[in-house]
Amino acid sequence: MRSPDMPTHPDIALPRLIAHRGLSAHAPENTLVAVRAAHEAGFQWVELDVQLLGDGTPVIWHDATLMRCSDGHGRLATLDLAAVRKLDVGGWFGDGFRGECMATLSDMLELLVELDMSVNMELKVTSRRSGTELAEVVVPRLLRALPPERLILSSFDQPALNHARTLADASLLPIGVLTESVPEKWCSRCEALNAYSIHTDWTRLTARRAREIKAAGYHLLCYTPNDPMAFANRWTWGVDSAISDDPALFAGIAPPPDQAQA
Repeated sequence: MRSPDMPTHPDIALPRLIAHRGLSAHAPENTLVAVRAAHEAGFQWVELDVQLLGDGTPVIWHDATLMRCSDGHGRLATLDLAAVRKLDVGGWFGDGFRGECMATLSDMLELLVELDMSVNMELKVTSRRSGTELAEVVVPRLLRALPPERLILSSFDQPALNHARTLADASLLPIGVLTESVPEKWCSRCEALNAYSIHTDWTRLTARRAREIKAAGYHLLCYTPNDPMAFANRWTWGVDSAISDDPALFAGIAPPPDQAQA
């Protein structure tokens, strides 16, 4: 249970639906065009991934390598900004997206500010990279760009989240604990970070665990449901938000946000 002596979280108007990696069912994931597509479709929150290039530049990208989502090859950890700027990161998704460039964190934050959007930013710590270094680079930039009520920082990487918390308290930086399945000692992890939320694989969530999380005062987000009927009973368990590749599928099915929990 969160201690009443801890700094309070900002008043986040958390939506029921968040666009995963931008509107990734309809545009290449983690790109500026995917975020614009989410905005045009009426979704004000997006989930995105950030990691560091070899030269220390933070970029919006999920994988450790280029192969799946670009016309290039190699590991991000060995590349600099000049090299990745030459890549096409849209053509793999469809001809209409050819020429799309990899977004830096600065590019993406500028767009989010322009569109008045909010973000769940995941610190993506790949093999042999430092989560502490990533948090050190990313967190100050997020805090300068966005007000705390429009931001959640999440990660699977405990050192990344630990360091992020040393950079800002919960009133400035809401933290989400990412997990595939919620572990037995989930509560101690959340308490240590004064976390705002838990983000978990919807297929591994149980009703008992969901109700424990909600009873303890944490927000509960699930990734990545794309079948609204299969997901329907999770709303009754107390899930606050679904992070979906195609959130429009849930239109008319997802219950409206509970203003008391916002």
